[in-house]
Amino acid sequence: MIKTAIAHAAVAAIIQLILGQFIGYGAAGVVAVAFYVSREITQHEYKLGIRRGWVWGEKLPIQPWEPLVRGWSLDSVLDVASPAAACAVIAATPIPVLIR
Repeated sequence: MIKTAIAHAAVAAIIQLILGQFIGYGAAGVVAVAFYVSREITQHEYKLGIRRGWVWGEKLPIQPWEPLVRGWSLDSVLDVASPAAACAVIAATPIPVLIR
């Protein structure tokens, strides 16, 4: 649980540091965190569908809003919150842009 949160924070920081050279560190942090948010929402869609008897190839038997409010465990929240915290720290730190 904690290992994945730390790994996600590290990967998000690397994404932010690389993209930040081109689009700015704030925008790069948003991109990195959006990746993990969308990943968690997609995982919740599939988990909810499987619980309801969904099989591959059929339409998912869930409402569009359900993955946003159902199925969030502490692990899921940490998988999003740790990259968000890491990216916020990097965005708030003055880092010179090396590529112009």
